[in-house]
Amino acid sequence: MSDLDLLTQSLARNVKRWRTERAFTLDALAARAGVSRGMLIQIEQARTNPSLGTVVKIGDALGISITTLLDYEQGPKVRIVPADQAVRLWHTDAGSYNRLLAGTEAPGPLEMWDWRLMPGESSPSDPHPTGTVELIHVTAGELTLTVDGAEHVVPAGASASFEANTPHTYGNAGDAPVEMIMTVSVPGVHRDA
Repeated sequence: MSDLDLLTQSLARNVKRWRTERAFTLDALAARAGVSRGMLIQIEQARTNPSLGTVVKIGDALGISITTLLDYEQGPKVRIVPADQAVRLWHTDAGSYNRLLAGTEAPGPLEMWDWRLMPGESSPSDPHPTGTVELIHVTAGELTLTVDGAEHVVPAGASASFEANTPHTYGNAGDAPVEMIMTVSVPGVHRDA
């Protein structure tokens, strides 16, 4: 299967999944996104490769990122994004740019942390509430991320995301400090009306 076929299948699966989760009919999503009902049907049946603009409109209407809409995986517990796979979405001839390092949905509180781990040190964390997701971007050193007993090496320049409802530990097994930026997304509290 080609990369284009994988993207088409992923987009079909994810649009249908998120439309269903949001309880949108095809007509409701079409109206919110400003695309035709026929286009949505073709997308959900993996019969078309829509423009990036159409994908952005659908993502905005669903309240999710392009990363989520095009995700090949079905619920990865830990996803490492190598430095060379960060997506550059915008740049100028003068050298300005932005890069999508890693993305996830944020239905509740979202925190951003600056971390430094000295060589040989680690910081364990108890499981967070179900639905909590963490994003990490390592700027220096090499992080050893242990999630539910499995170790994952995240080198400088790489990013990782994981479901944080199991025990996890941030560790530095190297001989240089680890510096990283971390965001934590905790699901919102649902109140009965």
